[in-house]
Amino acid sequence: MTDEQLLRYARHILLDEFGIDGQQALLASHALIVGAGGLGSPAAMFLAAAGVGTITIADHDTVDVSNLQRQILHTTASVNMPKVDSAKAAMHAINPEVKVHALNAKLDHQELNSLVENATIVLDCCDNFATRHAVNKACVAKSKPLVSGAAIRFSGQISVYDKRDKQAPCYNCLFPEGHDAVELRCATTGVLGPLVGIIGSMQAAEAIKLLSNMGTSLSGRLLCLDALSMEWSTIRFKRDPECAVCATA
Repeated sequence: MTDEQLLRYARHILLDEFGIDGQQALLASHALIVGAGGLGSPAAMFLAAAGVGTITIADHDTVDVSNLQRQILHTTASVNMPKVDSAKAAMHAINPEVKVHALNAKLDHQELNSLVENATIVLDCCDNFATRHAVNKACVAKSKPLVSGAAIRFSGQISVYDKRDKQAPCYNCLFPEGHDAVELRCATTGVLGPLVGIIGSMQAAEAIKLLSNMGTSLSGRLLCLDALSMEWSTIRFKRDPECAVCATA
């Protein structure tokens, strides 16, 4: 590590559980972030600030003025830009040494598998069940840890699905495909701006822990936040031995 890196990342390096080894692990890592919106914004900013060496961020949307209430990667000057281009500029403004790959595309099965295979960790920051299930399948197939978050109205949730441990559950174990609840969208139901900041920041924290082999992850636990009462609850769950995605993985 250079003297500049030692200074930039000093507050992480000072943590006994993290240290220089943890920082070097981050510098050598590659994070894939699916979604550059409300959740992807704080996740991307914190991972860039922390010095994750390579970050690929994928999204096919453009910045709309209605995004600015919560999607803090983007500014008024970014309106009508591809979100990934705005995201890349914001991440480089925080940390110019991070390699950022911006993918302005809706990923198909083959592209997603290739991206996941080349990543160290995956963050699901999207806003729909179809993409979440597709990301989960790719992570199971490639045995890559997945940090998944969601937020709508005043409710947020986060968990980790890490199939490097064969006994760990995957996303489909908890939310089986085809049995999804009615899908709510921010555009029609609204969302509290800071809520996506809380959940997205926690996704970054879980990713940093996993990449640096620090602490205990949320694997097997779904952490839920009711922002109206500011109360947390935990749902514990196990691998479904008949899961259509990971039972034979």
